[in-house]
Amino acid sequence: MTTSAPFPRWDDARAAALDEPGLLLYRSNLLGSDLRITNYGGGNTSAKIWQKDPLTGQDVEVLWVKGSGGDVGSMKLDGFSTLYMDKLRALKGLYRGREHEDEMVGYLPHCTFNLNSRAASIDTPLHASLPYTHVDHMHPDALIAIAAMANSEAITKQVFEGTVGWLPWLRPGYELGLQLAAHDAAHPGLRGIVLGGHGLFSWGETAKACYENTVDLIERAQSWLASERARRHVQVFGGTAFSTLPEAERDTTLARVLPVLRGLSAEGGSKLLDLNTSAEVLAFVNSKDLAPLAALGTSCPDHFLRTKIRPLVVPESVYTLDGAELRSKLGELLAAYRADYAAYYERCKRANSPALRDPNPVVILLPRIGMVTIAKDKATARIAGEFYVNAINVMREANAVDRYVGLPEQEAFDIEYWLLEEAKLQRMPRPKPMVGKVALVTGGAGGIGQAIARRMLADGGCVVLADIDQEALDSVGAELAKTYGRDHVRGVRCDVTDEASVIAAFGRAAIAFGGVDILVSNAGIASAAPIEETSLALWNRNQSILATGYFLVGREAFKQMKAQGTGGSIVMIASKNGMVASAQATAYCAAKAAEIQLSRSFALEGAPLGIRSNVVNPDAVIRGSKIWTGKWSEERAAANKISEQDLEAFYRDRSMLKRSVFPEDIAEATYFFAAEHLSAKSTGNILNVDAGNLAAFTR
Repeated sequence: MTTSAPFPRWDDARAAALDEPGLLLYRSNLLGSDLRITNYGGGNTSAKIWQKDPLTGQDVEVLWVKGSGGDVGSMKLDGFSTLYMDKLRALKGLYRGREHEDEMVGYLPHCTFNLNSRAASIDTPLHASLPYTHVDHMHPDALIAIAAMANSEAITKQVFEGTVGWLPWLRPGYELGLQLAAHDAAHPGLRGIVLGGHGLFSWGETAKACYENTVDLIERAQSWLASERARRHVQVFGGTAFSTLPEAERDTTLARVLPVLRGLSAEGGSKLLDLNTSAEVLAFVNSKDLAPLAALGTSCPDHFLRTKIRPLVVPESVYTLDGAELRSKLGELLAAYRADYAAYYERCKRANSPALRDPNPVVILLPRIGMVTIAKDKATARIAGEFYVNAINVMREANAVDRYVGLPEQEAFDIEYWLLEEAKLQRMPRPKPMVGKVALVTGGAGGIGQAIARRMLADGGCVVLADIDQEALDSVGAELAKTYGRDHVRGVRCDVTDEASVIAAFGRAAIAFGGVDILVSNAGIASAAPIEETSLALWNRNQSILATGYFLVGREAFKQMKAQGTGGSIVMIASKNGMVASAQATAYCAAKAAEIQLSRSFALEGAPLGIRSNVVNPDAVIRGSKIWTGKWSEERAAANKISEQDLEAFYRDRSMLKRSVFPEDIAEATYFFAAEHLSAKSTGNILNVDAGNLAAFTR
């Protein structure tokens, strides 16, 4: 946990131009811009603002509070719920006691101001209960460390010299709101209240005063922890037990292990992995205290909702194995984790608890390597890792000064399987069909490659763009990441004729996402020459890229899919020329025919493993295709005795349908073969996308 850098400063000039809702949003975004203040999606902010009632025209007090879901750092004004304060106060008369507190959530929509559709969060009563105009609820690592200490109450008093109150752990809800109000009323002059095992509430009478109060309390906690740690000369996590692997050895290990791990964890659907090798993580996984601290689980509710009650630690003796032995030992570890999680569920479940969820681990710790997190999509996996880094920071600081304690098991279960959380999960939209899937597209920076990538990304997939042109790769990768999100796109320079380069590309894909589900073999060139003028160099170049290259990427994809054990789809972008020869294109036609036969071989050997292999045969994709920007355009025009400007019309008019073929058409056909929900029973097939060419009919 870095403490040296200053927190973001309040900008008076910017604030002067804002109204009260604008000030609340500015404060929220400022707080959320620094992960030392609160984690992604964690915490909430509020302001009590006087506004005209749209029905009566009278001034009424309105609670603006961060709504359910969202993130204070990136939210907009529409992320706030707005509720009548007089109605919120009136709810107290309906409260029937702690055993009925969940029913209070059902009353919150009745308090909505101005028909605001943003759902109110479970923390709304906490903000409403406090008498202050501006209230922050943050999850700073430094404060959670104090909140998660065995002697948290006494240490809170010592750190803040009595200016901050303390309440023992209680699940967020209406009862906690009442206790916050009562504690504040009984202790006039408090600047905030620490919630045991949870976080901090703080306040102020202006937006700026609230922000500065919150930040000052966090800085005080950080400074006190740093000085105590220095005074005690405590070894972090009990000292170092392991050394970090050199990067090359680490990456080789991960490329071998992660596809197996991903496949074994795929219960309930495809998952994606995220790797974290930060200094904080390495200090933890390499420490003597790793096993006992990991077993204690996390403290803050936000932490374990994202990371499960505890992680899985994989010993080095397991991940140094290979092949069947690696799969067997990893399988045993995961089976033991699932059994332990199911036993936890059985011990703690209530009569009305939701059904057991996916019992696989979310956080996997690898001594000497780092941390891997697993979820149904990349962003969720990455954010889970960020939350566990928060938990690591908390454990480090708490143990350096006192003794870290996680939440009691039953309390953790009651949060994880809370009916209100279950209802939130049920309200989530159905995921797009490619969520959790990874496609590696060779020739990914070209026109057809880009179109294929966009089609996969549009339906929630992740894409690894592989291309030999680094400049184009960087440009296309940046553009796609901007449109679809940085979690969804990776680029890797790959020469498909170089075995080492291809192996490295698939290793990069494994490290980025855990493996590959879909290979689109699309890298290509085109050439034309009469047979007697076809040099051996030209012949070999076509064979090297279009035959050998397709074999190499197909082989590595096959290996990775086999290691995952969850099937897969290989799509080879061949050509109409693989079905019917064209004049003066011998080398090209022969290599494209080889691709078609290669795909059939993959289909044959892949079928028992659920690995499908199919071919898309384009023809005359002129607009947007890179191969038509070089000599190929000139050569084909010469072979057909027409001008280059007439090529598109020539190919369109020679087709049976008299239609031009575009990269997006190839992308749609590729998507069909790639998507399990569309073509699960198709393998060894050929789909021509050529607007109709009788000679190229496959039957």
